[in-house]
Amino acid sequence: MNNSIPELTLRDGMTLPALGFGTYRLNGNDGAVSIQSAIDMGYRLIDTAYNYENEGTVGEAVRRSSVPRDELRITSKLPGRYHEYNKAVASIQESLYRAGLEYYDLYLIHWPNPEQRKYTEAWQALIDAKKWGLVRSIGVCNFLPDHLEQLMRETDVTPSINQIELHPFFNQRDQLAYHKEKGIQTQSWSPLARVTNILGNETIQSIASRHKKSVSQIILRWHYQLGTLPIPKSSSPERQRENMNIFDFALEEAEMRIMNELTRRDGRLNGQNPADYEEF
Repeated sequence: MNNSIPELTLRDGMTLPALGFGTYRLNGNDGAVSIQSAIDMGYRLIDTAYNYENEGTVGEAVRRSSVPRDELRITSKLPGRYHEYNKAVASIQESLYRAGLEYYDLYLIHWPNPEQRKYTEAWQALIDAKKWGLVRSIGVCNFLPDHLEQLMRETDVTPSINQIELHPFFNQRDQLAYHKEKGIQTQSWSPLARVTNILGNETIQSIASRHKKSVSQIILRWHYQLGTLPIPKSSSPERQRENMNIFDFALEEAEMRIMNELTRRDGRLNGQNPADYEEF
């Protein structure tokens, strides 16, 4: 694994870098160039999804890269419309065919689709896919505690990760505490929120000036010290490099408290697609 990014160990023993790379809307050759750039820069955790329609682009970037496959951690996700067991199994297989990969390191249920209420059926498909060697670790996205409780009660298998919206304007304190209690790793989508809004935040700018870092670096360091795993996206090599350089300083306890106090009731991105707001 990459030495410049610390590692986290999930409940099932899978190791992941403490910082990943999001790929939403990185498609085609331009997307493959951006993702390969991120891999060459040192990113080893690459996040995609069936619904992003770029699993093939991620696979192509992996093939173009000189980094051995076993040093990478590739994530994809099951769409909400394919929660029936047989459809879920076929979708996992299709995800692998699209990417040209033999396995995914991490596979997640993209959201619980609560009106359909078949997420336990989908979870059983992921459990079996792990047994068959199609995926190495399994988790979920956007699941509330009630959804997680049902999964654990009906299958006796706890997700290794729950990927949720989390950023300074929506710090998910209660959900984060629940995850820690259950041994579930929190992964943050849209960790920089709406970039156009958050980069101008005077509170974070003040902390950034004190550390001689960018606002995005301060936010990503905040995620790291919270114990969450952010997956920022950027097609710019300069921003990719900047986002990685967060492990040579630390926020003080008082600065973490100030950052946590930025959360607000209207801080959510209102269910919009992950990574919409992370591009520079």
